Amino acid sequence: MDKILITGGYGFFASRFKEFYSSQYDILAVDKDILDIQNEKKVMNFIKNYKPEYIIHTAAIASTGFCNENPEIAHSVNVNGTVNVAKAAKEAGSKLVFISTEQIFNGNKARGPYTEDDKANPDTVYGQNKLKAEEKIREIIDELWVLRFTWLFGLPERGKGINPNIVWGVIKSLQKGEVIDVSDNEYRGLTYVYDLLGQFSKIFDLPYDTYHVGSKNDYSRYEIVNFILEELGLENRIEKVVNKNTEKYAKKARDIRLNTDKIREHGVKFLDTKEAIKKCLSDFNYNLK
Repeated sequence: MDKILITGGYGFFASRFKEFYSSQYDILAVDKDILDIQNEKKVMNFIKNYKPEYIIHTAAIASTGFCNENPEIAHSVNVNGTVNVAKAAKEAGSKLVFISTEQIFNGNKARGPYTEDDKANPDTVYGQNKLKAEEKIREIIDELWVLRFTWLFGLPERGKGINPNIVWGVIKSLQKGEVIDVSDNEYRGLTYVYDLLGQFSKIFDLPYDTYHVGSKNDYSRYEIVNFILEELGLENRIEKVVNKNTEKYAKKARDIRLNTDKIREHGVKFLDTKEAIKKCLSDFNYNLK
């Protein structure tokens, strides 16, 4: 049974990965309390002693606001920490999967979907960190997959992390009686975490390279929120609970969708976003349509 070390072990993706593949791999999930990735010596010793076949590096400070306000801390974790993991992976003979993000395209003038060959122009510290980390680790290790994730969504589960995501955000707003203020000028890829997990083992058979990962989505965030409400059987409440924000991103639409044709050609195929939302709601018995 292959050994996998996954960093950011209590996070949204990693905590689900550990359970999903617990019978297929020998998985050690670590978080900052166990392994501070900023400490190069400790990272090197830890990974060389454990000798995993694969390292999945998900650990990061992903809060855009925090990173913008604390650029030195963000760089230490998101860039230097990633470099430490890559160096240790090389020394240990481990293959490395680095989880990057669609947000490296945040500052691009042209609209998505973006291919792996499109030049990225991040305008946030977090996006800049991820792009810099990609560049640095490519110089360190050859046995490397860089996976740029679209926005993952899912629902809370006992013992697992949860991230801010569009499906859970809509449900929380309904529970609180809040109006959902959402832009009709924002476009993002939206991927059900279990659609990704169900195919993740295929990653290890891909050629080492950079891949855009996730579902295709042709709809604005506003349209997707309406769709979620329709699937919840609440189409008659849309006008009351959703505010269509036409001012946000009015001057320039935010479009950071990823073109995922490359990974699809290797047999890793995702549901489109609406089908994925249906699947998520059905899995958790929320589909009341």
